[in-house]
Amino acid sequence: MTTVSIAATETTPFQRSMILISVVLATTLYGMTIMVVSVLLPQMQGSLSATQDQIAWVMTFNIVATAVVTPMTGWLAAKFGRRNVMIYGVLGFTLATIGCGVSGSLGAVVVYRVLQGAFGAPLVPMGQAIILDTFPKRLHGTATSIFGMGVVVGPAIGPTLGGFLSELYNWRWAFFMIVPFGMLALAGLRVFLTDRGRESDVRLDWTGFLALSAAVISLQLMLDRGQRLDWFDSTEIVLEAACAVVAFYIFVAHSLTTARPFLRLGLLLDRNYSLGLVLVFAYGMLNFTPMVLLPPLLQAQMGFPDSIIGMLLAARGVGAVLGFFLAMFVAKLDPRVGMIVGFALQAASGWFMIGFDLNVSTFDVGLASLAQGIAVGLIWVPLTVATFATMDSRFLAEASAVFHLLRNFGSSVFISVSVTMIIRTANISYAELTEFITPFNEVLAYPWAIGIWDPGNAAGLAALSGEIGRQAVMIGNLNAFYLYTAACVAVLPLILLVRVRRPG
Repeated sequence: MTTVSIAATETTPFQRSMILISVVLATTLYGMTIMVVSVLLPQMQGSLSATQDQIAWVMTFNIVATAVVTPMTGWLAAKFGRRNVMIYGVLGFTLATIGCGVSGSLGAVVVYRVLQGAFGAPLVPMGQAIILDTFPKRLHGTATSIFGMGVVVGPAIGPTLGGFLSELYNWRWAFFMIVPFGMLALAGLRVFLTDRGRESDVRLDWTGFLALSAAVISLQLMLDRGQRLDWFDSTEIVLEAACAVVAFYIFVAHSLTTARPFLRLGLLLDRNYSLGLVLVFAYGMLNFTPMVLLPPLLQAQMGFPDSIIGMLLAARGVGAVLGFFLAMFVAKLDPRVGMIVGFALQAASGWFMIGFDLNVSTFDVGLASLAQGIAVGLIWVPLTVATFATMDSRFLAEASAVFHLLRNFGSSVFISVSVTMIIRTANISYAELTEFITPFNEVLAYPWAIGIWDPGNAAGLAALSGEIGRQAVMIGNLNAFYLYTAACVAVLPLILLVRVRRPG
């Protein structure tokens, strides 16, 4: 009998259900805090008297702390036991969330956001390992569907609820709303979660850990600050890129030559796991990018109110829930079917968004968000099941940590690339469109065509410049949607390489 089946038989169906509920609640709360700050930054900036560059550190340091601690999940589980990792992770995360809400200065908020990321980082990979280890393989599809809702739906509903509470009261209540549910998750984990045991001779490979941490921190800072500092025209970005490359080389060289590395590179010999890492990187690229690109476009260029934008983001969460329910049935089929349908649906939604203009209706935006949510739910379950189908249960915590680290990296990379494309191509489009504003353009001589955009006076010229800027930004976003669609299509052939285990 395998280790997974032994662990599954040690718990009753009721215990497994309560463990699943507690873990899902914990991961949902952590997922909510990832994106909730994005809607709070303007209000926090005014309340804390910070500049735009300073307030950005509230999100940057949280991402960096998460990226550093996530790979440690396997070592933490072996050293302290999975039960202690989950319990103290939820406790520390909840206390740090309280600290974020009561902070009176920017420095205090940044410190608590670092603690929030550090304590919350192991929750998702550790929770996934617990679910796969607790449930028998015949129930992995259903259990992973429910667990995935916390991972994917949390970031979708966080900005909606946080934005509503910040408008009704203030930004602090967006953090306070998480606290009671955090305590509820803590109680459930303490009562129902059992320990799987610890390794007596576990030790931390400090060289590998520090090298990987340096690479992760440098890369995250480069991605987060690149556009503000004009990328490689900045000395800081060049230094961060060089540090990331050198540190990653040291990590790989050390891991290949030491007897007990921080992360086992031998796990990459598992074909499904290696392909799963590539696919989850692509999944991360496509998951959060529309949630980051659409709100500024809808608000600044189309004048949508915050309440409507929140509802459109909520449509994505509704779609994700539907997708996870559909995945329970699709999981009975070849897992490649669910992944192909999911990525194809994302490609279709991206192609649909390419047809957007500045007069797009809320129905069209909501339909695209709903389709993307369904696709996210459809992909997650077969992707997770196929990735870990041939993985030894002893390495689940470590393998899950790398899995979710690459998911987060995919989001960071593609968001940075998309934002850069929007800004650069918008500037190019603005320059190209202004070439038509000339006395030799006969259309400008007709009052019915020029309207309020009269280049003959200052007010008309300003209005004309603003309209050209709106159209240029829209073109930049359409280019980003082209890139999104191309990425969806490019990943489809890789799915066919996934190996499916047949009965017998």
